[in-house]
Amino acid sequence: MFIGHFALGFAAKRATPRVSLLVLFVAAQLADLLWPVFLVLGVETVRIEPGNTAFTPLDFVSYPYSHSLLALIAWGLLLGFLYSSKTRDRVAFLVISLLVVSHWVLDFITHRPDMPLYPGGPKFGLGLWNSVGATVIVEFLMYAAGLWLYAQATRPRDRIGHWAFVGFAVFLLIAYAANIVGGPPPSVQALAVFAIIGALLLLLWSWWADHHREGLRH
Repeated sequence: MFIGHFALGFAAKRATPRVSLLVLFVAAQLADLLWPVFLVLGVETVRIEPGNTAFTPLDFVSYPYSHSLLALIAWGLLLGFLYSSKTRDRVAFLVISLLVVSHWVLDFITHRPDMPLYPGGPKFGLGLWNSVGATVIVEFLMYAAGLWLYAQATRPRDRIGHWAFVGFAVFLLIAYAANIVGGPPPSVQALAVFAIIGALLLLLWSWWADHHREGLRH
């Protein structure tokens, strides 16, 4: 999943209008934010193996601390606690925690059986990535629904709030398409570095766009 994770972050804005989109995206993408860091540190392992699935050339050999269900439950509770300890927002605690765990659920649907329940535990996956067409349809529908819910929950304060949001939404689609048609990364190190830099830029862009929008009461 890629835009599917972002879709849930967008959608969550309706339930927690006072929580920054940046925070919601960090929660939904926390596993993929931790993963390249753990790759660089040598804690987790991935192999570049074209044909591993129809959708991605990556073989996720070991990522128990960023992607196992147990680890994501712990990360989710931690992130939810850190946010709610300052805001006293119980709804935000629940939504943020669930967003972190949702990453495992969505990856379980798309990945082949490489999603661990806990470090060293059994691995599962339904393998949606074996079909590029099915993957694109599922993610696009999720993304469209997430964008619609976000647009219904917020409105732009100014032109930046409109165009930064539109540009961000379109850029994610372009990046998604490029990922599908592009070749495999040249190396694991390049993959990790690009993932870290790309994630930081996307998070900053999401904060900028959301900062120029305001929540609507329903």
